[in-house]
Amino acid sequence: MSITWKKLSLAVLLASTAMTVSAAKVEPYTQPGTNAQEMLQQAPIHWVSIEQIKQSLAGKGPINVSFDIDDTVLFSSPCFYYGQQKYSPNSFDYLKNQAFWDEVNGGCDKYSIPKEAAKALIKMHQERGDSVYFITGRTAGKVDGVTPILEKALGVKNMHPVDFMGDRPRTTKYNKTPAIIEHKISIHYGDSDDDILAAKEAGIRGIRIMRAQNSTYLPMPTLGGYGEEVLINSSY
Repeated sequence: MSITWKKLSLAVLLASTAMTVSAAKVEPYTQPGTNAQEMLQQAPIHWVSIEQIKQSLAGKGPINVSFDIDDTVLFSSPCFYYGQQKYSPNSFDYLKNQAFWDEVNGGCDKYSIPKEAAKALIKMHQERGDSVYFITGRTAGKVDGVTPILEKALGVKNMHPVDFMGDRPRTTKYNKTPAIIEHKISIHYGDSDDDILAAKEAGIRGIRIMRAQNSTYLPMPTLGGYGEEVLINSSY
């Protein structure tokens, strides 16, 4: 081997060694960081917009649609946080207390914030001539103050009384399924896994609404976890 080739081989070896040393971590990481590739990764979720939902219904006559309430059409965490602090601090026992349901359903939702995505969805459906229903997992209270609040806050025409499914005898696996079937619903919107699974049980289209990041309803569900459509920008 000539002297020139020996020098070239040595140079390549030294460069390779230097790259290996520079690529190695000097010290192990101590914090959960990230990198550009991870930050750009997105889950393969079936995102949809209100306009796409509208287009998917083009040529179809009026249908019946239903909405969950909490974290779907209302950001109602303030009422539930208040109820927990009053009736069972540091536990979820308040959800089994009829006094809480009497209070929260009696008018507390005047402090709940209507979600813009819900108002836009309802507006689109009503322009189509669709009928809107509300099906909630809440337990009914002595007085239904929820129906009139939703009617006013969301601009609902021909308002139907809210279906409170929390205390009804369970006849199906998911408690909202009977009301979905009873009202001949074609699309059910909701933030929880139970909403999507009830729609599946009833054999209809379920569309996921994103839960607000500061919701007290934890843990957060997995968007698109059952292959359902997820409405974009629907956390507020």
